[in-house]
Amino acid sequence: MARNKLRKFEEMSCYPNVFQYPLGALHEKGFEMKGRWREMYFGNPAPVVLELGCGKGEYTVGLGKLFPGKNFIGVDIKGARMWSGAKQALEEHLSNVAFLRTRIELLSHFFAPGEVSEIWITFPDPQMKKTNKRMTSTCFLRMYSELLSEGGGVIHLKTDSPFMYAYTREMIRVNRLPTLVETDDLYRSRDADEILSIRTFYEQQWLSRGMSIKYLRFICEPREEYLEPDIVPEPDPYRSFGRNQRPRPACSNHFHDNL
Repeated sequence: MARNKLRKFEEMSCYPNVFQYPLGALHEKGFEMKGRWREMYFGNPAPVVLELGCGKGEYTVGLGKLFPGKNFIGVDIKGARMWSGAKQALEEHLSNVAFLRTRIELLSHFFAPGEVSEIWITFPDPQMKKTNKRMTSTCFLRMYSELLSEGGGVIHLKTDSPFMYAYTREMIRVNRLPTLVETDDLYRSRDADEILSIRTFYEQQWLSRGMSIKYLRFICEPREEYLEPDIVPEPDPYRSFGRNQRPRPACSNHFHDNL
């Protein structure tokens, strides 16, 4: 492991705004703040908002600055990336920003039903060959619906992937979920408000290559069963390029740790 990475992990282990919980301890004892994040960490009754696959935490920190009346938690398995946002939040005294290092599939171990008001999914890996790993697939929607406030909460998807955008639109349609905003070219639409204009480093890279940013905002209403779309969108053509020919997505989730 690179020395710089080791240094970041050592520093982050002392950051009060970062929570890392060994899997064994999680199964044995559970997470003591589950259902009590507002009470035990944030010290206020404000809504809790998650950013899933937060990468370097640019969006989590940006949202925390824009909305001091809400609590934001960035979630990712990649600790070396998370270090940047956690460090910035501490330096800027953002008491409404925290980070949780875990796999997305384990969220129900850390949050109680109804504890979360909104979820941001920023530039996830579209997982074109693995439906059950797409972060807007039925298995994830079921999990989100349990964590979100009673009656449903808002989910935001921001992506560079035409495949992910088309798949999620179809998922919303077949499950009859209320759509609040949808655009396949965010920065040429009227929906690029102050919130959506927070741009990560990798988003800037994609924009510089002429790739449009897509955005969906919808209500994840509870369902007895979520239906998978029958339609399979066309694969993203640029995904066939070698990884050394394009930037790696900052917020991908592969459910394994490459540390």
